[in-house]
Formats: sequence, structure tokens, C-alpha cells
Amino acid sequence: MAILETRKLDKWFGGLHVTDAVDFAVETGEIHCLIGPNGAGKSTFFRLVLGEHAPSGGQIFYDGRDITKAKPFERIRRGISVKFQVPGIFQALKVRQNLQIALQHHLEGSSLNEEIDRLLEFLKLKDAESQLAGSLSHGQKQWLEIGMAIALKPKLLLLDEPTAGMTPDETFATGEMVQALNAQGVSVLAVEHDMAFVRQIAQKVTVLHFGKVFAQGTIDEIVADERVAAIYLGEVHA
Repeated sequence: MAILETRKLDKWFGGLHVTDAVDFAVETGEIHCLIGPNGAGKSTFFRLVLGEHAPSGGQIFYDGRDITKAKPFERIRRGISVKFQVPGIFQALKVRQNLQIALQHHLEGSSLNEEIDRLLEFLKLKDAESQLAGSLSHGQKQWLEIGMAIALKPKLLLLDEPTAGMTPDETFATGEMVQALNAQGVSVLAVEHDMAFVRQIAQKVTVLHFGKVFAQGTIDEIVADERVAAIYLGEVHA
């Protein structure tokens, strides 16, 4: 069963049809990447899934339930978590304190400290736990926010360009983290531009273009599709 599904999902902003009858699904246990040229509607689709935008039409289902009208916090409570492109960490607090904030309403005492330690190791931030989060490198800040997003053990993790601004080594390490989370049972939907990262992690790829699903398949099928190459080169206008 799909953990996330949209049916005929529409979004209009005035006279602009940004998301156009999108039928889309992320299967349970899958890493699914959403790609497309600038202006394809990826960010709007992402925010529709999160509940930040109300759809103009269509439905959104999560784990078999209709969440089309659910508030963002209700979606999070049901097991959806998100990491945005710009890290939303507490820069004036220490790395360990950031993770403590993410976990404090769910664990306490030794259990809380053990989970923080586990996350620090997973995020390759153990040596930086006493640093102020604002002093971390860009890639480390991205990892810390991933840690805060996965602290609640979501069923579905949404990643909005998680490797933006990262070095190639940091990007590869991020891919390893995503694959490890997936091996633990987390389904992943990633909006991404970095095709090396997409090739590393994606089990399925969907291409959006002018708000519509333009192509879908494995990364090899997508890369080999001349139509996809054309839209990235700006040669397809309809």
C-alpha cells in the first residue's frame, strides 16, 4: 500500500495552474525522488503534502487516510516529518541541546540521553555535540536538522533539497544516512536537483513539468529519456 498518495491534486494561484491534476504515490518503504526544472511545481506540491497550502482540488492520502483537510501539526502527529532546504536549527544553542529540544516531550532521563547519543553518532556529530549549532559547517547544520526531523521516528520523511550547498563528500554521506533510515523502515520523499544524489538513493523518480507528472521510472530510465533531457535544456515548452 502507498504511504502517500495524491489523486487529481490541483493548486491554482489566481490564474496560474501550479499543480495540475497530479496523481502520485510513494510506496511504503520506498525512497522516491521528485525532480524537475525550476518552476515545475515541486515546491508547491511539497507544501500541499505538508498542509501549508490548501489544494484547489483533489485529495491527499497518508497511510490509507484522507488528510486533505488535516492541519500541518496533525500530519506530523500521524508520522510525517520534514527537513526544509534552509536549516531551521537553534543556532545559539549547542548541538546536543537542539536534539534535546526535539526529543524532550517524548523521552526523559537516561532514555533521552541514550537516544541523543545514538543520533549524534548517526549524524556524525558526536565530536561537535558541545559546539554552538551556529558554528557548524553548512553540511553539519543540514545533518543536525535531519536529526531533529527523524527524532520522532517518522514513518514518512520529506526532504526538500537536503544536499543544497553541500560538498560532494557531504552529499554522499547524506545519501548514506537516507539509505540507513530507509533500511530501518522509513519511507522517503526527496525533492532534489543534485542528480548524483538522486542516482545514489532513488528507488523511483518522478519528473514534474508545468505542474504535471511528465515521466516516472527508475533513475536509469529517467536519465535515458530524451524528453526529460529536453525539458532540462529548455527545449520542451508544452
